[in-house]
Amino acid sequence: MTTALPERAPSTAGASDPPELSVVIPCLNEADTLATCLETARRTLAAGGIRGEIVVADNGSTDGSRAIAERFGARVVDVAQRGYGAALMGGIAASRGRYVVMGDADASYDFGEIPRFLEELRKGADLVQGCRLSSGGGRVLPGAMPFLHRWIGNPLFSWLARRWFHAPIHDIHCGMRGFTRRLYDSLEQRCTGMEFASEMIIKSTLCKARIAEVPITLHPDARRSHAPHLRTFRDGWRHLRFFLLFSPRWLFLVPGGAMILLGIAGYALGMPNLRLGRVGFDVHTLLVASLAIICGYQSILFAILTKVFATSEGLLPEDPRLNRFFTHVNLERGLALGVTATLAGLALLAVAVNQWRLREFGPLDYSRTMRVVIPGVTATVLGVQTILSSFFLSILGLKRQ
Repeated sequence: MTTALPERAPSTAGASDPPELSVVIPCLNEADTLATCLETARRTLAAGGIRGEIVVADNGSTDGSRAIAERFGARVVDVAQRGYGAALMGGIAASRGRYVVMGDADASYDFGEIPRFLEELRKGADLVQGCRLSSGGGRVLPGAMPFLHRWIGNPLFSWLARRWFHAPIHDIHCGMRGFTRRLYDSLEQRCTGMEFASEMIIKSTLCKARIAEVPITLHPDARRSHAPHLRTFRDGWRHLRFFLLFSPRWLFLVPGGAMILLGIAGYALGMPNLRLGRVGFDVHTLLVASLAIICGYQSILFAILTKVFATSEGLLPEDPRLNRFFTHVNLERGLALGVTATLAGLALLAVAVNQWRLREFGPLDYSRTMRVVIPGVTATVLGVQTILSSFFLSILGLKRQ
């Protein structure tokens, strides 16, 4: 679809009169569809009497997109750093509105929906997320979304956002959303790629922002000169990686706890040399159980260290549970626990050496001796890990003192 270019239209907000709303559109060679999006946005602002501006964040277009934006009265912001998130960050930083509504330039989003987002923002929402999926009342027109995205990718990531972060949304990847400038400035967004959208939702949820959802209709991508910028598996992995990095609980804590429970079960079966039917559990079971316990404990330590680092660096908001943790755990207590575990482990190893001495350093009863050696090695390793992690945790927590 092509739209006749009008003469340059002025912004609905004067230079000395800050706009209420900024419409920010990222752009990279979108000449096929940019005019349609800008015309719709311009008419919507005018028809609703909305004091607003349109900002096109150009990411290095070479197809005349910049000229189209200028003809429609949009303010063009050049963003040298490539990436969906980088373009949006550049455009939002240059915008002047109290509220911001962002949307893609491929004509898949109807900018005539802007008043619905603005209404929720005026009513007090910090973030208004569009929802294209039927689970949230949205609609996807035929051919508007690839099968994998519609039925697997988006529902899965949206479910993870609700389950892991308690985000009250059904479509985390919808590119049309509105938010207050105050919220955006507080989020300190860092992702320059497609993860920008997930980062905004997750950080807003963790910051206890007021989030609303607006059902919208997704239209087919109207571009013809090039394929969509989104890459299914590359960007899918980047989103999953971001989810994991922002959730030490699910990346480290839960798997670590599961491994420790598995290790304890192995000890319960292996130490007394139990048999279940024809299956016997001997020292080999103890060895694998110790591996599970050591790896699980290390994973839990990583969860704590990651949480402290992310909070100190502003990647995650303050967590009251972490503050309570530090009221009970300090360097001295960690060292005491680590030294105790290390000494207990060395004592068990000393028992094994003494058994060897009593045998005049000859052959030992393998099954009997390893029931002392394996727990001894395990306790020693856990103790040393605790000592080292206590010092590291104390270094990370210096800002809290």
